[in-house]
Amino acid sequence: MKKNMRNIAFLLFVCLVMAFSIWGPEAIAEYRDREILGVTHAQTVETAGEGYRYTLSSNERLYILAKCLNSQSFPESDQNAMTRKDEDGLEYQEPEGSYAFVVNHRGPSGKEITDAEIIESCNEGLQILKDLGILPDSVRKVEASAYDAVLYSAIDVPEPQNNVAVWKVSLSTSQKNARKENRLIDAYIDADDGRIYEFYARSSMRWEEMDPDEIIARWSEYMGLEAPEVYEDQNPLLETTPYFKKYVFAGMGNEKTIVTIGFYEGINEFFLKVSK
Repeated sequence: MKKNMRNIAFLLFVCLVMAFSIWGPEAIAEYRDREILGVTHAQTVETAGEGYRYTLSSNERLYILAKCLNSQSFPESDQNAMTRKDEDGLEYQEPEGSYAFVVNHRGPSGKEITDAEIIESCNEGLQILKDLGILPDSVRKVEASAYDAVLYSAIDVPEPQNNVAVWKVSLSTSQKNARKENRLIDAYIDADDGRIYEFYARSSMRWEEMDPDEIIARWSEYMGLEAPEVYEDQNPLLETTPYFKKYVFAGMGNEKTIVTIGFYEGINEFFLKVSK
């Protein structure tokens, strides 16, 4: 009798195990679904985009911008633009390479200077350059109605994470016969912090009144750059004016960046440029 009871109990146990193996998982899944579905849950996850991010130094940002400007176009005065012709009379253009300078159609990100802020930011930068003695006080403030502002991205194409966003602020060409005395003509402005990389400005100052070594030293400190060296190969054929001096900054790796301080006589235009 006891043996029969043990057999019956064992048989019932086997049946319960089989039943649980068949319907148990489904019942558990339904129970868990009722806890999860229709309810918002917060969970901390580690995404693939997070982690180590390389931050460019001021020298590296300058280098990337210079390479991109050299591979695309040049911010320059009317007189300088007229002299950029090849032997066939065609406008000079640099061949495209591994650096791209393109219009940023997406617009500023949340951390960059917006189109509504760029004119004010440009004026703040001009005032700093005046206070440092880099630009004379006679250079007028820029007005939104007289200037065009376009956001660009300077990109190292093989390493696109190495990029610099800059605003180009230019005296509008739509204003015919506009007076250009004591005005900013062109400037490239960092879209992150508003510092002015490159500019062309007209004033009453003459080249003889300028001290390029002092200007480059003050501009380097303003930009947060390492001290430059004088560029030894002062080839007069590199510029369309005899009034200039070039300096070399450390770039990326063993590469260098050349910055030029110069002056166009006749139109009294002073420039500091990071492109060729």
